[in-house]
Amino acid sequence: MADARPATSASSAASPTFDEVFCGLLPRLYRRAVMLAGSRQSAEDVVHEAYLKLARRPQRFLAHPEPYAYAFTAVLNVARDAYRKDRRQVLVDGMEEVVETGAGGAPAGPGSGGWDGGVERRQAEIEAVRLLGKLSHRQAGIVILVDLDGYTIDQAAKIMKVHRGTAARHRARALDRLRAYLVESEHGQAGR
Repeated sequence: MADARPATSASSAASPTFDEVFCGLLPRLYRRAVMLAGSRQSAEDVVHEAYLKLARRPQRFLAHPEPYAYAFTAVLNVARDAYRKDRRQVLVDGMEEVVETGAGGAPAGPGSGGWDGGVERRQAEIEAVRLLGKLSHRQAGIVILVDLDGYTIDQAAKIMKVHRGTAARHRARALDRLRAYLVESEHGQAGR
């Protein structure tokens, strides 16, 4: 039995396991899931569901030439399904809307230099999540893949399993909508 242990440890050292590969992608998947889901808690749920979905067939995930793209597609699908499910739910009369507040929402103290403790970056991330939340899941997915992750339109289309022209059209419409939202918010800020 002593011979069986070194063989299994040597084979696991040669090829990474499903959990090792997925855990290596977790920070990046969580950042992207927050942009799709809108809140940290929802993003954690989305990534967990995507993990369970991929864990059913780990060999497909491990055999894929680009595991991040495969995992991102699963995250995108789970986020879209969760959004559709939430849209079908009916609000109960008399319930107050719960407002989430972020931990990094406190302003920097007086006399602070150039570094504000990450507050400005956190506010920018919250604004990006808010704007991406106004797009459809396909549009948000294309914008994330192309403009944030650096994939080409062809690669993003392949990842999302759509034609290149469809991906380009979704991205163009998404960017147009984002520009319109920014113009609206600038006009609203100017009036205040």
